[in-house]
Amino acid sequence: MCRLRLSIGKDTPSLPVMSSGSFAHRLAVRGALPRLTAGVADTINIGFLAPLSGPVQSWGLPGLHGCQIWTDSVNRVGGLALAGRRHRLRLVPFDCGYDPALALEGVRRLVQDHDVKMLLTLGGDILAPVIDFLTDRKLLTATLLPSDLSPDTPYLIAPSESHPIYNVTGIDWLARTKPGLRRIALCSQTDALGLPSIATYRAACGAAGISVVKEISYDPRESDAAGMVRAMMAEDPDILCWCTSYTPMVHALTEAAHAAGFSGQLLSCTLDAYPRLIARTSPGFMEGFVFQFPDFDDPALAEKAFFFNRPKDFFIEYERRFPQSWTAVSWEYAAILDIWRMAVERAGSVASVSVLAAMKQSGAVMHAFGPARWWGAEIFGIDNALVGDWPVVQIRDRRARIVEFGSIPAWLNRHGGLLKEQMVELGQMWDQRQAKAKLTTPLSRRSP
Repeated sequence: MCRLRLSIGKDTPSLPVMSSGSFAHRLAVRGALPRLTAGVADTINIGFLAPLSGPVQSWGLPGLHGCQIWTDSVNRVGGLALAGRRHRLRLVPFDCGYDPALALEGVRRLVQDHDVKMLLTLGGDILAPVIDFLTDRKLLTATLLPSDLSPDTPYLIAPSESHPIYNVTGIDWLARTKPGLRRIALCSQTDALGLPSIATYRAACGAAGISVVKEISYDPRESDAAGMVRAMMAEDPDILCWCTSYTPMVHALTEAAHAAGFSGQLLSCTLDAYPRLIARTSPGFMEGFVFQFPDFDDPALAEKAFFFNRPKDFFIEYERRFPQSWTAVSWEYAAILDIWRMAVERAGSVASVSVLAAMKQSGAVMHAFGPARWWGAEIFGIDNALVGDWPVVQIRDRRARIVEFGSIPAWLNRHGGLLKEQMVELGQMWDQRQAKAKLTTPLSRRSP
């Protein structure tokens, strides 16, 4: 059985990670797939297309850091095992700054100049102008946004982050543990991240019996956080929710709520660099803030089996190499790569068709927070997103701490119709997005 070992410094023992799937199953998968190892280069290139600078860099650059740790760990044991040979891995990053025009240039370079065998991307607006190019070349591409998926993009997968579907778990937990919270005000930007997020929060609130008393959909270039908070607080909400606003806006909105004297519940998809917010507001104000992304030294992750199998040690290594830069995506792209690695080794090939078949034929996949299943046809037209449990995180004594692992499949089984209804209303179903894409031009760079 294959093992991956991550070495954390000279004095720390190597960390074993077990591949999922039996030896017999692996043989069966390999026998059903074409063996395309002839001509594979000694070094296999992996493309990384994401914002590495600008206002959205916290959802790109930290992910590249995590991939560097992962790639180093694989290369340290000789590289990727492929049909009896080892191949070193090389990350090839391109900073697109969340600019669609730059993304198109980056994809052409990564594919034509570097012959990448796998592409990692944030997705959203930067994916729209390049997806046809990638699909035509059958390049396996992973996005962090399942809302990018459609039946016309069979080689696009969302195996790590189920944004924004996991946001239902935060609302569900609040409704059960704080039943007195009945009124919520929402805000998020009008783009490929913000609109599906608002639809999901609407559905989650509807399922929980929480009334949406104010909703603000703002231009991504909007900077009047104080004005938005005033408008939200004017409706006397129990909860202020920033949905999937970008990190600079999450900080601006939180500080504006503190300045305005808000004393209710705060909720957001992400809360990157939360120690800075605690310092700029107060520990008491931030206590109880609910979001969806843990620090990986959280005790609740100690028993979770996933990619490195030792999340705390990964977190420590990350902080050692890239101090004070941990965000929601620091581990996500690396988790995708580990799912890809296991599929490559099962298939005995880096060809997209074979690797994707190995991913799907393996049945339940070990997601970051436990077993997950392929899903998405109901909303995205194709079952290319992995869904499973997702953590609900709360600020407690100045630290992000997991309070529950909520089941996304269980919520979808009960309330999937509500989600589809809200996605339709905001034009976020896959066919609606495709129709709209034919009538619009790519968005310019945003600076919230």
